[in-house]
Formats: sequence, C-alpha cells, structure tokens
Amino acid sequence: MANEVELDFPLHPKQLEAFFSQATEILYGGAAGGGKSHFLRVAAIAFAYLIPGLQVYLFRRLSPDLLKNHMEGPTSFPVLLSAWVDMGFAKINYTENSIAFRNGKGGVFAGGSKIFLCHCQYEKNMYSYQGAEIHLLLFDELTHFTEKIYRYLRGRLRLGGLQIPKDYEGIFPRVISGANPGGVGHNWVKAAFVDGAGPMELRTMEREEGGMARQYIPARLFDNPTLLENDPDYADRLSALGSPELVKAMLEGDWDIVSGGMFDDVFRRDVHVVQPFRIPATWHINRSFDWGSSKPFAVGWWAESDGTEATMADGSKRTFPPGTLFRIFEWYGWDGKTPDKGIKLSAKQIAQGIKEREAKFGFRVMPGPADSAIWTEENGNCIANDFEAEGIVWQKANKKPGSRVNGWERMRGMFRAAQESPMEEPGLFVFSNCLQFIRTIPTLPRDETKQDDVDTHSEDHIGDETRYRVLATSVTAGRDLS
Repeated sequence: MANEVELDFPLHPKQLEAFFSQATEILYGGAAGGGKSHFLRVAAIAFAYLIPGLQVYLFRRLSPDLLKNHMEGPTSFPVLLSAWVDMGFAKINYTENSIAFRNGKGGVFAGGSKIFLCHCQYEKNMYSYQGAEIHLLLFDELTHFTEKIYRYLRGRLRLGGLQIPKDYEGIFPRVISGANPGGVGHNWVKAAFVDGAGPMELRTMEREEGGMARQYIPARLFDNPTLLENDPDYADRLSALGSPELVKAMLEGDWDIVSGGMFDDVFRRDVHVVQPFRIPATWHINRSFDWGSSKPFAVGWWAESDGTEATMADGSKRTFPPGTLFRIFEWYGWDGKTPDKGIKLSAKQIAQGIKEREAKFGFRVMPGPADSAIWTEENGNCIANDFEAEGIVWQKANKKPGSRVNGWERMRGMFRAAQESPMEEPGLFVFSNCLQFIRTIPTLPRDETKQDDVDTHSEDHIGDETRYRVLATSVTAGRDLS
C-alpha cells in the first residue's frame, strides 16, 4: 500500500528551505501570511510518510486554536489527508486528536508513524508529556509558549530504537517552530533564534543550550507567492491594520517591533533613550528593586529632576519638569544568555553587589521602593532584614488594589509626556547603558484576558521594578504619584 501513495504537497521556496535544512532546531518565523502553520502540517505528514515509525508531536498553546487551525479549513489535516484516508493508508482519530499511518513493517498501522496534536497552556501541563518519545517536535506560534515549556518538551526528543533512513540521518530528532513577533515568549524566542546569528546561518549550540544545530529562517508575506496569487489584496489589508508597529511586524516580520504590547505605541528609542550625562547635584537619586532567585532580580537606579537645568551629553542645556525620571544605571540578575532565568543570588550577595556599585557612583543614593514580598517573614526572618543587615534599606512599594494597572498607565503617561516639546508633565527616560530595560520594556505583552495589565508570565521584572518607582512619592515635586 505504501508504494501506491503519492507524496505531492507543494511548498513555496522558503518552506522548501526549512524542509530540507540541515538544522535540527529551526525557527521559521516572521510575517503573517508566510504559510507557517501550513508548512508545519505538511512537514508532519511528509516526514511521517518518509520515515516509518516516526512519532510527531505538534503543539499549539490552546486546544481551541489547535483544532481550528489544523483540523478545520481548506488546508487542514483532514483535507490534506482525505485521499490517503479513503485508500486506507491514514486514519484520523478525532477523539484522541491523532493521525496514524499504515507504513509499519508489513504495511500495517502497528509500528507505523503517528502524528499527535497537542496543547500545553500552562507550565504544569508540560509534565503530561514526561514519558513521551518525540522524534519530530513542532511548535505552532512558538511565541505563545514560555521558554520553560519549550526547553522541557525539547528534552523529550529522543530516537530510541527508531531507524532513520540514510537520506535523513543527522537531522533527527528535530524541532521545527513557526512564530510571529509578539506574545509572552517574544523576548526569549528573539534572543534564542533571531538575535544570536544572521538569517539562514547554521550554528551548533553549546551543550547547556541543547547542543543542536540551530537556524532562523525568516518567513515573509512576499515569500508566499501562492497566497499573493490567490488573495492579491491580503497585503493591503495588513497595511490597513492601523498601528504602524503592527503593520511592520505582520507585513515584514520585524522582531524589533511588538504590536499589541503595553508600551509599543508610546516608547520611542530615539526619544526615550539618552546618552548618559552628569546628574545635577540637586537632583534626587534613589533605587528600586524587584526580588528574584530562579527568576531574575532587577535593581534600577533613578535620578529625579527638580527642575534644575542639566547639561546633556552633547553639551546642550535642557530643563525637565520636576518629577521627571531618568534610569541611570541597572543591575539585572540573569546569566546574560537565557532571558527570564535568574542566577539565584542570596539577599546578602545582592546587597553586597549594590554597595560595590554605589561606591563607584560618586553621589549619595537614597532608599527606594522594593517588592513588598521581601518583608514576608519565614521562621522569624525576612529578605528585607537580610538586606538591612548589609546596610541596604528599602521602602515598601505601593501594591494597593489597582496599583498594577495604575502603575502601567502611569508609565505610559510619562513616556507620552517625554515626547512633548516643550515638556509640561514629568517624563520617563533611560540612559543608553541600561540595556536590559531597553531590551524588555518595549516588548512587554499585555495580558490576553486583562488588556490593561501586563502578562505576568512574560519577562516583566524590570517592568515591575520601574512600576514601583513611578508610583513612589515624588520627592522633588512633593506629591504622591500613586
């Protein structure tokens, strides 16, 4: 029966590059309309046919999206496989969301290839796949997943006793992902695949990064001639989305732009990022803090204008409304490689690191707001006490009901105020040396169900720490900003 099966699933050039790539860890990502989901279905079917006994796991974060995207529509699995199902070479189990192929030894289903359609909404759900032996792992919309889920499921990749045909030796086990910019996983996906090397560049990752051959293959709308031929107005509809950021992300696959985020419409790098300058002696300097151990901690140092004129890095003179904040220095507790992964320093070690840094500043730093969680007592002690024992004192951040939403809105208002000329309200700026603020703040995603809040599963630690600061009492302006 297998010899009677015809394999004819046309792919456009970019999809073919991804299919025949020698990489074992691929991101095929970028613009809307690049055919990413279709490509994953075709790859699942084709490799399942070509490699008898292959176990394919295709993941989408939410079950409804999984079914609507892959089991319904003109290029869904049922449509693509209809001829094979009619001839008895494939069968679809709609109850288990699985597809079996009759290419086992002797032309039977037993021992044949199988495609499993899976969802994994929360990190706790990933343990359901602990015993899985995955040969080909596919992620649809990878940026909807946390890095922890991705790493765990990638860890289920193993060949076991599967014999790989000679033509495909060296590229299995394999993981292929499709994604658009944005979503809770935008930062880690961008750091792992897009920032690390040029498009199409093949690189072998270090052992702690999985040791696989990684490649980023850009997916752009104009690489998909079939879509443009069938629907020539699609690009025009994308251009009319309204937000320039959204248009750029969806039309061009720009990973530096995240539309629909908390700050993408109000943060402008050319306005808000400034070169370091000498802080006037009368300005107030303090710090803010968000605790983290397995997740990163964040310390930010802030200069607050009292209206005294400042000399900028280029020698020009500027005055800023009292209460304007400048993030002048930061310390982010991560390993410098893996976004959202902490370095597990103790409170004592962090306090000592703060003192070492402040000793070099040349100005006095006052206590500022910190996550109130550090005052939670366990066995008669708390993290705040450990800091105080080292001479680092904090104030409790405003965490009243509604403070999260108020804080984000306050940040948005200050970003807007910074764009006005002349400025009439306090603004928010960041020194160019604060790289992690610049990396994480512009891409913070909104919560999917609560649009006026940030998704708490994202890399939001600097965002939280900044939010504590903007809600703190404005010392120079003499007013409570909460």
